Amino acid sequence: MAKIKKTGRHTGAIKAARQAVRRMLRNRSVKRGIRTQAKAFIEAAGRKDATALQTLMPEVASAWDKAAKTGAIHWKAAARKKSRLARLANAAAAPAAVKRQ
Repeated sequence: MAKIKKTGRHTGAIKAARQAVRRMLRNRSVKRGIRTQAKAFIEAAGRKDATALQTLMPEVASAWDKAAKTGAIHWKAAARKKSRLARLANAAAAPAAVKRQ
């Protein structure tokens, strides 16, 4: 009679599923933290608080970069979000420009 294995055929799949759950939970918490930082930045831009914008922009940009580096988000998504926040900061910092026609 053949010897019975103690491990099944799909142990690798079981391990991959465990790792996927672990990564999903970690990515979810990273994304949630970034979103709360971005919301604080957007609120500061709405108040036109230049000092808060100057302190928050490097922190938020760094958080997007770290999330992209670890694979929580795509690097192009991080670049797009950082660009939009920079445009928002520049619009809030600039005086109300008169539209030319």
